[in-house]
Amino acid sequence: MHPHIEDYAVIGDEQTAALVGADGSIDWLCLPRFDSAACFAALLGDQDNGQWRIAPKGVEGPCTRRAYRRDTLVLDTEWETGEGAVRVTDLMPQRDRAPDVVRIVEGLSGRVTVRSTLRLRFDYGSIVPWVRKSHGHRVAVAGPDSVWLRSEPQVHTWGEDFGTHSEFTVEAGEKVAFVLTWHPSHEPRPALLDPYKALHSSVRDWHKWVEHCHYDGPYRDEVIRSLITLKALTYRPTGGIVAAPTTSLPEELGGVRNWDYRYCWLRDSTLTLNVGLSAGYRKEAEAWRDWLLRAVAGDPAELQIMYGLGGERRLPESELPWLSGYADSRPVRVGNDAVGQLQLDVYGEVMDSLALAREAGLPTKPHMWAIQSALVDWLRREWRQPDEGLWEVRGGRRHFVHSKVMVWVAADRAVRTLEHNPELEGDLEGWRELREEVHREVCEKGYDAERNTFTQSYGSRELDAALLLIPRVGFLPPDDPRVVGTIDAVRAELDHHGFLRRYGTDGSDGTDVDGLPGDEGAFLACSFWLAEALHLTGRTREAAELFDRLVGLANDVGLLAEEYDPVEGRQLGNFPQAFSHIGLVNTAFALFGTDGAG
Repeated sequence: MHPHIEDYAVIGDEQTAALVGADGSIDWLCLPRFDSAACFAALLGDQDNGQWRIAPKGVEGPCTRRAYRRDTLVLDTEWETGEGAVRVTDLMPQRDRAPDVVRIVEGLSGRVTVRSTLRLRFDYGSIVPWVRKSHGHRVAVAGPDSVWLRSEPQVHTWGEDFGTHSEFTVEAGEKVAFVLTWHPSHEPRPALLDPYKALHSSVRDWHKWVEHCHYDGPYRDEVIRSLITLKALTYRPTGGIVAAPTTSLPEELGGVRNWDYRYCWLRDSTLTLNVGLSAGYRKEAEAWRDWLLRAVAGDPAELQIMYGLGGERRLPESELPWLSGYADSRPVRVGNDAVGQLQLDVYGEVMDSLALAREAGLPTKPHMWAIQSALVDWLRREWRQPDEGLWEVRGGRRHFVHSKVMVWVAADRAVRTLEHNPELEGDLEGWRELREEVHREVCEKGYDAERNTFTQSYGSRELDAALLLIPRVGFLPPDDPRVVGTIDAVRAELDHHGFLRRYGTDGSDGTDVDGLPGDEGAFLACSFWLAEALHLTGRTREAAELFDRLVGLANDVGLLAEEYDPVEGRQLGNFPQAFSHIGLVNTAFALFGTDGAG
């Protein structure tokens, strides 16, 4: 039986991340990057696919308690046993050259025997490395990967059943630190890390970073935890932010809706920038803006919906048949074929992001406006095409209303930028005509007057939670009766036990929009959008109540997955999910903040 998704916590070094279970087992870790092959893949298989568990000997279940140290990404996990109490502190310090996992065992009371079991499996659990001893260390090598394990002080370690085992006792105040270090196998071993100095500097650095946060309203701890999580999902060398550090955690247990989220989506760009600017993290916002500019540079016709951590374009999708999948949810996928889809909304999201960056006073780049102009000019020619839409459906292209609304956003931001910056060159009148034409068509073809709601696509009766963004992006004002009607319709028809689905999967209008079997849970980002939409339309009390229930879905250490199953009371989908935490922070600023950026 796999632990529940919410039984995990995350640690990371802003280049990769590990999932640590409540039982003390690291069940997922990709080295050296978020999108590298996993060396611990028990999350998507079993213990023989790689894990590292440290816990009191003979204790198989979850810990007694765990928590992050306040305002950090340093995790403390504690067990109380009949022999005494022990704590394991987990962290991944900011790397110099090589990634390290530090696990410090500390006796709290009594005398506790602790067991460490390390099963390294490279290439997503498929390769058992050759392990040898070297100067008191254990060295595991297979192909391009090399991992070193050491302890301070040294404890008895032995090999058994293709694993590396250690057993030792700690009394109150005694500590044993383990350090696991990865490096390319053709390079010499990196310099040794002092685990205790690393712990001290990590706590200090996180506290200094959190001091920059502008938010001081209700739910501060939840907002800070979300901001720290987003920071942890940032690939520091480039500024890109991954949607999640995992792949193939299912949107339905036992189902096939299992995708690789270890990439950077343009759909997140405006909302991510808004988080950084609103919360006071201009450096991170500028790094994300710069990543965006590098990624989208080139022929506008070749704009992708997502890119790799450095802006890579090729993300071929394949399956890993040797992994049984989380809770038997197959297939396990790496890469993402949605990279080749046409999603017109991303043009609007890029234009909105760059307009927001300009308005917020981020330093402009010489080529930024040239890229924006090329994007809008391409849209003028191509916007009438159907596309796969925001949700990357695999059931065929349609004229999705949200996609057309975001085309309007692209034209609108271009017009506004020219109006406020007359020194820039551009076809102001042509872009105004584009903006008016798109607006007129959406209101004619994407609106159901009988039901007083916009629809998911032209001619459809289906609804889509993305329609909640219509007032946020300025397509229509919040008090427009069509906006209020749409919010009410979406709330009623996509309700899932008080939360919100992103769209219907039952094909109630006789169509199969996403081309996939099965169902999914409530989509947390959409539920946050509903709270913000309610607030914009004057229903702030209802918005605050919904926000409170959404925040309550976070696990014991404040983390959210992509979706939630309100029937089973379980989190679903990749974890932790940037989109969900972005939704939490932006909604908190909308409800309780005073100086939002956009």
